[in-house]
Amino acid sequence: MTPVQSKIYTDDVSLLMVLIDTNPFFWNSINSTLSFSKFLSNVLAFLNSILLLNQLNQVVVIATGYNSCDYIFDSSASQNHNQRAENLLQKLEDFVQKDESLGRDDSVDGPGFSLLSGSLSMALCYIQKVFRSGPLHPRPRILCLHGSPDGPGQYVAIMNAIFSAQRSMVPIDSCIMGAQHSAFLQQASYITGGVYLKPQHLDGLFQYLSTVFATDLHSRSFLQLPKPVGVDFRASCFCHKNTIDMGYICSVCLSIFCKHHKKCSTCG
Repeated sequence: MTPVQSKIYTDDVSLLMVLIDTNPFFWNSINSTLSFSKFLSNVLAFLNSILLLNQLNQVVVIATGYNSCDYIFDSSASQNHNQRAENLLQKLEDFVQKDESLGRDDSVDGPGFSLLSGSLSMALCYIQKVFRSGPLHPRPRILCLHGSPDGPGQYVAIMNAIFSAQRSMVPIDSCIMGAQHSAFLQQASYITGGVYLKPQHLDGLFQYLSTVFATDLHSRSFLQLPKPVGVDFRASCFCHKNTIDMGYICSVCLSIFCKHHKKCSTCG
């Protein structure tokens, strides 16, 4: 693996990995506040502004569904620039239909969870592929446009992705559209040096995106970006996948449990 120190970045050229939450249960729950179609209109305008800021900028969009996740747009792919929006929307529609066809058997009570761990892993894999493509790289960053509540069962996978991003010096920005804050993404943005934002007015989403998340990493040092008031560092236990305030930690493998166990179920 190429050492992190040997990577050479171009200061004002960005590789933006955008993770879009397409969980239908979440969007149905906030349809009166922000419809999915209006959300996409704001996101498309934001993506176009990123590509207009620098002709070398690259945008990759990953859909984070309820059952799966997939790449739906890559600005570096050869295509008609006038049909970017049409191609993205068509692939997104195909993905949503495919994601719904993979429906789970268990019933859903509430907005449900999105596969955030999977989309973060796909974004990091793409970034590593870019790192190996040549000696000069755009500066990568990940933007999570998320609304679904945290899935406690994904805690370990998400934390592994966060630490991988930290080692690769890839900031994870978070824009939360749900009613509650995301403890996972609060930790992700804090650990990787990204920006965490929960807009107060979703009808002005494009203004939030363009003023906070459009600037490249080099320019951020000259700006006063929002800082989180507090970060929820609570972990999820390995036994029941519940978020806990206090627990028991295995001294060998550092597994977390909500109750005392004579023998660690992870390492034995």
